[in-house]
Amino acid sequence: MDLSNYKEPKPNHLKRIVWYIINRTIFYALPGIPLRSIRNLILRAFGAKVPLKGLIYSTAKIWAPWNLEMDEHSCIGPRTEIYNKNKIIIGKNCVVSQGAYLCTATHDISDSSHPLISFPIILKDKSWVAADVFVGPGVTIGEGAVVGARAAVFKDVEAWCVVGGNPAQFIKKRIIKN
Repeated sequence: MDLSNYKEPKPNHLKRIVWYIINRTIFYALPGIPLRSIRNLILRAFGAKVPLKGLIYSTAKIWAPWNLEMDEHSCIGPRTEIYNKNKIIIGKNCVVSQGAYLCTATHDISDSSHPLISFPIILKDKSWVAADVFVGPGVTIGEGAVVGARAAVFKDVEAWCVVGGNPAQFIKKRIIKN
């Protein structure tokens, strides 16, 4: 591998710089549930598709709001990292817990120029990504699925399953008792 001529496209570069400053200052300075609508308006101003009542904690680091879509009654927890060079789509009633890292980009290790490549991440309705989980590029977390704390997910997770570990493995089916 020779990285002496590595180049990475930088679309929205100026927008990224402005967003970075806003995300680390104004956005961060608006903590708590009562101020979530203001945070969400800021995200919308940068192109995010988020409901006003959606809960995105002020300490969440979001790389590109224009690549974030979140449905109603979902939450992106404190100290999460949303590295969304590609789309991250979060369905209804989903939780991304504290410290989780959703990463849509990687490098093509089979190409000598090592180019950046990216794939979307999708969290289907009622799924839960627990604390400190890593979710890699191109992963879909199925409806109602649970990814246990500190897991690393590199492949799709089936609906209504619980997975955990590194790499994440099936633990059991998720059954809701009512």
